Amino acid sequence: MSSKNNPPKKKVVVSAQPATPRTRTAPAATPARELTFGKDTYIWMAIGLALIGVGMALMSGGAMPDANTWDNDLIYGFRRITLAPIAILLGLGIEVYAIFKK
Repeated sequence: MSSKNNPPKKKVVVSAQPATPRTRTAPAATPARELTFGKDTYIWMAIGLALIGVGMALMSGGAMPDANTWDNDLIYGFRRITLAPIAILLGLGIEVYAIFKK
């Protein structure tokens, strides 16, 4: 048999000393990161954003029914001048409350 086909065998060294068990040190426990805000705060923030969205939707307007006439009641009505800004300001107030809430 030729030595080209069979590679030489590797020598195995046997130690007379018993193997000491390797002790693995537990990795340092990483502290769990807490969120800046709790679940309650995010709920309040969602309510505030929804109220701001409602206020913006109330403030948006449609076109005049007739392009040749001007209707002050459509543009300067209670909904756009009073109700929508109140809803937006309430939404912003809720956002501030949610951020500062302990």
